[in-house]
Amino acid sequence: MTTAPMAMRLQKLLSQWGIASRRQAEELIRSGRVQVNGQVAQLGQKADPDQDQVILDGQIISPRNRPDHCYLLMNKPKGVLSTCDDPWGRPTVIDLVAKTPIAVSGLHPIGRLDADSTGALLLTNDGALTFRLTHPRHHVPKTYHVRVMGQPTPITLKRWQKGIMLAEKRTLPAQVKPLATHPQTTDLEIIWRKAAIDKFGGLPISWVILSLPSIVRRWVPSQWVTYLPVM
Repeated sequence: MTTAPMAMRLQKLLSQWGIASRRQAEELIRSGRVQVNGQVAQLGQKADPDQDQVILDGQIISPRNRPDHCYLLMNKPKGVLSTCDDPWGRPTVIDLVAKTPIAVSGLHPIGRLDADSTGALLLTNDGALTFRLTHPRHHVPKTYHVRVMGQPTPITLKRWQKGIMLAEKRTLPAQVKPLATHPQTTDLEIIWRKAAIDKFGGLPISWVILSLPSIVRRWVPSQWVTYLPVM
């Protein structure tokens, strides 16, 4: 009895192999950099890793030469973008990693922090983990401790708890409670089923502490995580 070929969408394949996140893989395919059996691949195309030859930028890739999974926890500094590249040449978190001894392909941030925010940010080349944490179907809650400018009123907090409009989309309801009040800022705890926080309710965030959800602690043993105290 033979096993049926296990064909899957190319973006999923590239993500599982640690080449890029699914979103990055889609961009690689759209830009014509990926080929299957000598033909330029199309978005949505499937490939069988056991039978098809997948080529990226002229190099044959396969599970045998994929990079080991890497997990980084970065203290993102202010003025750095939570993205892999920027068309205007602004510094990114990947630029910061490039200044360290770590040399791993396919690294990408899981979610993002606003450029003016500082705090914890996960980076990995484990596409399956990125998908598990960020895809809406999984509803993975994330706990943030954030410092916002000003003192939000109880009415404002209740509005945030019900969901707010960000990037023309309404967020899911969140648990929001004050932790401490300072002369010009307020510390909040936010438990949110959303992959990223940047400007919460229109108020700029000065720092963010991310408490890793249990799925990360189960998926990634602590001894596998490299800490980058970049500031």
